[in-house]
Amino acid sequence: MNTQPRALQTPAQSPAAAPAIIDLAGVEKIYGGRARRRGKGDAGGSVGFPALSGVDLAIAAGEMVAITGPSGSGKTTIINLIAGIDRPTAGTVTVNGSRLDQMTEEQLAVWRGRTIGVVFQFFQLMPTLTAAENATLPLDLARVGQPRERRARAGRNLTTVGLADRGHRLPLELSGGEQQRVAIARALACDPPILLGDEPTGNLDTAMARDMFELLRRLNAGGTTVVYVTHDQALAAMASRIVSVRDGLIVGDTGSRP
Repeated sequence: MNTQPRALQTPAQSPAAAPAIIDLAGVEKIYGGRARRRGKGDAGGSVGFPALSGVDLAIAAGEMVAITGPSGSGKTTIINLIAGIDRPTAGTVTVNGSRLDQMTEEQLAVWRGRTIGVVFQFFQLMPTLTAAENATLPLDLARVGQPRERRARAGRNLTTVGLADRGHRLPLELSGGEQQRVAIARALACDPPILLGDEPTGNLDTAMARDMFELLRRLNAGGTTVVYVTHDQALAAMASRIVSVRDGLIVGDTGSRP
């Protein structure tokens, strides 16, 4: 008997609802193998580890969505697919009007710089650069504007995250919460419409984690679509929508609230 949980479909949006800025349709992701063939004459063979098994997920522009689930459930794989860091084995991934599964690596790199900001659990700041230099780095790499304009934008983003007076500090001179705020300022560098977080509070204490999520809520109130992975139900509850993942399937969804 099949004991796998049944996949839930994202509730259909009403005609008045905002269009989906993120749309995963029939997405499968298999690591270390290939997609299972369907039909006559299937000889079987190695199919690897199925991280996702037919996921359908639509997220409207302006939503704040938490993705929850146990370790190995597939939630980080969903974030990586939305960011174009990983590719689906089957199905389609459409983000901000672009089909990521059809793009080359070069196209994805350009698209990612313009569309997505990602905040990681371990901050991933450059240790020899100041907070301001870290916040400017994506602009430098993308060669957006003149150096003076890049510094000005990075300064505004540091002000947004409450670090206007910390721009000259190196990461090791900042607290964990401050380092994560620098990471958010860096993610906002190119003014992306979508901000993703992969366990962004995993290295923060409870008070710092709540402060950071209040910041994410303010960014979301300003129009940024925010999607983050967390195993903490209290932090998940700070989102307007919770998507629950288990064994590569969506098994719970509180519904779209654009």
